[in-house]
Amino acid sequence: MAQNNSRNARKILLAAMIAATAAVTALLPATASAAPPARQTTQVPGYYRLNVGDIEVTALYDGYVALDTKLLKGASANDIQQLIGRMFIASSKGVQTAVNAFLINTGKNLILIDTGAAKCFGPTLGVIGDNLRAAGYEPAQIDSVLLTHLHGDHACGLVAADGKPAFPNATVYVSRDEAGFWLNKDIAAKAPKEAQGFFKMADDSVAPYARDGKLKQFAAGDKLMEGVVSVPTPGHTPGHAGYMFSSGDQQLLVWGDIVHSHAVQFARPEVAIEFDVDNKKAIATRKKVFADAAKNKLWIAGAHLPFPGIGHVRAEKKGYAWVPLEYSPVISK
Repeated sequence: MAQNNSRNARKILLAAMIAATAAVTALLPATASAAPPARQTTQVPGYYRLNVGDIEVTALYDGYVALDTKLLKGASANDIQQLIGRMFIASSKGVQTAVNAFLINTGKNLILIDTGAAKCFGPTLGVIGDNLRAAGYEPAQIDSVLLTHLHGDHACGLVAADGKPAFPNATVYVSRDEAGFWLNKDIAAKAPKEAQGFFKMADDSVAPYARDGKLKQFAAGDKLMEGVVSVPTPGHTPGHAGYMFSSGDQQLLVWGDIVHSHAVQFARPEVAIEFDVDNKKAIATRKKVFADAAKNKLWIAGAHLPFPGIGHVRAEKKGYAWVPLEYSPVISK
């Protein structure tokens, strides 16, 4: 009899719990079972900031281009696909390649290295200005623009949509060898037809600054201002230049187009790209820069490395590896 009473009590208790749950559920707002809100389609602003010594470095994202792997030269198609596959990159529609610029606040100068593509290369590029403002700066505050070279994805952003200088208070610096090639009308006239557009982009980009006396040329290796030295890195273009920033015991090399495919060219520095004006010289420069960066533990900022494009180069038993920085807050001093 006692066992039956215990079973009945458990049944009564279970029934009461079910009834109570149903009552509470009935009181919940009707929205609890509604569909979630629509997905968001915007990304975070494209800037990232860190300190290197006493200088502030802000990476600025201009967008991306999809590069066909067939543009890479010096390794078999199978080797290239294997290297890209190791990074879990799907290359069927081209490899996504970032376009980055870098804003350096030294405390004495506000320097922009490269300016993005503006509207020269389609809708996936051209947002340097938006990200510059999102990072807390205005174009008019920049006093110096250092160009690694005069390809359109680095120089077209010099000019605003109305044809006026996008950085009205800036002096633009470009290496003498670079200007001597891309701004030389005789060389441009003799260039293949398919290359004529690149010469025009270069000339159009710097023209407003040249008219105002704000285009300066420098020799390879020149010191441009306190803590900033040009580093000759020819090959991709005749006067391609990097910039070494020094502060305390730390150094940052902004290297432009030493690398276009991080998945391939760190492991295989001998792989060139179709856009290189001089493949052999570009390969020799890349090998030297990689060796120096790894040996001296330099901070690196690269125009076509995955955003924010900042990190270090590590030497491997064969080739090199890219070591991107880890996200961290900005520590004020």
